[in-house]
Amino acid sequence: MRVLFLTHRLPYAPNRGDRLRAFHIARTLAPSVDLEIVSLTHDLDELAQIGRLEAMGARVTAVPVPRLRTYAKAMVHLPGDRPLTHLLLDAPRIVDTFARIVRERRPDVVLAYCSGMARFALEAPLSGIPLVIDLVDVDSQKWAALSGSSRWPMRWIYGREARYLAGFERRMADAATATVVVNDRERDALLTLAPAARIAVVPNGIDLPPLAPRGAPAERPCLVFCGVMNYTPNVDGALWFFQNVWPAVRARRPDAELLLVGSDPAPAIRRMHSPEHGIEVTGTVDDVRPYLWRSAVAIAPLLTARGIQNKVLEAVGAGLPAVVSAQVLAGLPTPVRSACRVGASAERFAEEVLALLALSPGERRQVAASADMAELTWESQLRPLHRLLAESGGRHAIAV
Repeated sequence: MRVLFLTHRLPYAPNRGDRLRAFHIARTLAPSVDLEIVSLTHDLDELAQIGRLEAMGARVTAVPVPRLRTYAKAMVHLPGDRPLTHLLLDAPRIVDTFARIVRERRPDVVLAYCSGMARFALEAPLSGIPLVIDLVDVDSQKWAALSGSSRWPMRWIYGREARYLAGFERRMADAATATVVVNDRERDALLTLAPAARIAVVPNGIDLPPLAPRGAPAERPCLVFCGVMNYTPNVDGALWFFQNVWPAVRARRPDAELLLVGSDPAPAIRRMHSPEHGIEVTGTVDDVRPYLWRSAVAIAPLLTARGIQNKVLEAVGAGLPAVVSAQVLAGLPTPVRSACRVGASAERFAEEVLALLALSPGERRQVAASADMAELTWESQLRPLHRLLAESGGRHAIAV
């Protein structure tokens, strides 16, 4: 069975949320299907990773996105009705790439990752091929939430994106053989847009063995927040925590430390780096695990959160209890929630952090260990997606 997998980033390395799920989909599909990946690429670092995916058994074509050209195109089309997501995720050679693949190795089914790639599957030359969309999250809902919490002009831009992307999500879900989302909240949101669509819930997983702590739990009262640090929800969440929660934590625990771990920190995040106030901004790191293992508590203070925040799953898998916003908790798998405390307000967030810091290191690890994560492996979580692809492609079920 031939599966054409469309991704808006090359799914390697699995070091950020929008690559992680796509990587594991590719990894679990490659041994059992004829897998062809077409990815938009945004920098030379991505291009250098193609061999890693080919070593898994996939054919890979990378199509560079000309960043300046796409930004200029987006600005020109602002008065129109096309989603900016589509304008910014575009590449001049991609239609020719699809035409060549269809001519030489016509796929049995197209798997489009997120709405930005689904639009290519609805257009020639892919439009006649069965389509499964891994929407992951209903992005229009995220933009609507960001619009409500932003100032002009971003309020208008986010609102515009929410409106036009919702219209596309409706058309896309109605046209697809099946659309996949990561949890019940996203399914319900998509059903409000496309009540007749076939929607399946396929949650994210976790690769537990590499995360297992290498030693005793950390003694120091260190908090850790991991994420791509120029992504607006992460930036807003970190700033909210710094301004509204961190002073209360430091007032009662002046020895507390905060690690902000993630690539491309925005200027506002870089300015938070202050050894005097116990805050370290790492920038890009090769491996987040050492930072998790040296920490006592994970935090996820996102005010806007869709889907599943894998940063929380990974922190719990690394032996840390977590304090999360109500928005983050709503997307988490049930087995993980026992390891989490909810900070529904700044005051409550600080109290929950301080309560966990007051525990002994062993007690904190016991809180994390209360989460039953054995059934959350990527292999088990992704099986329904594999079955949907097999059904859509008209072949026997894929062995996984």
